[in-house]
Amino acid sequence: MSAGTDRRLMALALTLGERNLGRTWPNPSVGAVVADEDGSLIVAGGATQPGGRPHAERVALASAGEAARGRTLYVSLEPCSHHGKSPPCSDAVIASGIRRVVSAIEDPDDRVAGRGHALLRAAGISVEVGCLADRARRSHRGHMTRVTKGRPAVTVKLARTTEGFAGSRSGPRLLITGEDARARVHLMRAHADAIMVGIGTILADDPFLDVRLPGLESRSPIRIVIDSGLRTPVGSRIVGDSGRVPTWIVTTAGASFEAERAFVASGAEVLRVEPDAAGRVDLGQALQLLGARGLTRVFCEGGPELANALARADLIDELTLATGRSARGQGDVPALGPDLQDFMDGLRLVGDEGAGSDLFMFWEKP
Repeated sequence: MSAGTDRRLMALALTLGERNLGRTWPNPSVGAVVADEDGSLIVAGGATQPGGRPHAERVALASAGEAARGRTLYVSLEPCSHHGKSPPCSDAVIASGIRRVVSAIEDPDDRVAGRGHALLRAAGISVEVGCLADRARRSHRGHMTRVTKGRPAVTVKLARTTEGFAGSRSGPRLLITGEDARARVHLMRAHADAIMVGIGTILADDPFLDVRLPGLESRSPIRIVIDSGLRTPVGSRIVGDSGRVPTWIVTTAGASFEAERAFVASGAEVLRVEPDAAGRVDLGQALQLLGARGLTRVFCEGGPELANALARADLIDELTLATGRSARGQGDVPALGPDLQDFMDGLRLVGDEGAGSDLFMFWEKP
């Protein structure tokens, strides 16, 4: 098998898995492809299913059936080797008669961590690891961050004018980007486990924070509000809409229990953590709590203040800046706070993408 063929088929496996990002937590969204030895025939493909099961390997192998025997399996993450709610995928691969496995990266989960690959090799299967590893690490960043750091990966998205402003201290909300860029953001929402904002965004904009792309409305992720004093209005859109899309409000241990009861009666859930030195939600503790609840990918749209606080706490894994032309010459609130500006010195630019007349730029931690 040529290296080019391996890359082509691994790219397909990654693409299949990435389609279900945001739908499989707490499990990673893995992709798998079964193909002929020379890559001329794709026998079957699969991705981890919504809710996290069945896993991608089992989906692809079940589709291939006996046709998997003697062929190659491409998988975007090491097959699991532990008994959970289902038997190990490594057992299914061995039983299928697969001759060769091409795996993008090793799973850092302590329950796997090379054991899946070792079991396959012990069964006489050829195993190669590292094909498109950088892309796979990016695809599985949420899973890897949760199992190594105990928290979900955090992507911060900020919109800014061409002059670098995110809003105005007075007057109406700035519409910074156009329709194409807003659609792109909704697609990013659809691939997240949760959308996170601060109380300032709720009070200023009363947003729905859902996915409104035609046909993808059901993929609206959990909505999370960082609200140290439980100031979220009970009549706000996201609280009133909690029956359709879950809303979690993260507050401090000393916040009003009377207010909590009102939120719970409206269908929202209140989560409590200890305050930081300033009496606000400790963001590190908050993300650890979200990780314990199974979240792997949080998309933060909370504006400059929350973004700056996350940067100060070293809790940003990816940064997306959308520069729009619609509000050129307006605004007086800088999009990038001082801590975020310093934090960006440690990030690397990994790409850019046009959306109508607007520009997205993507940074990540190395």
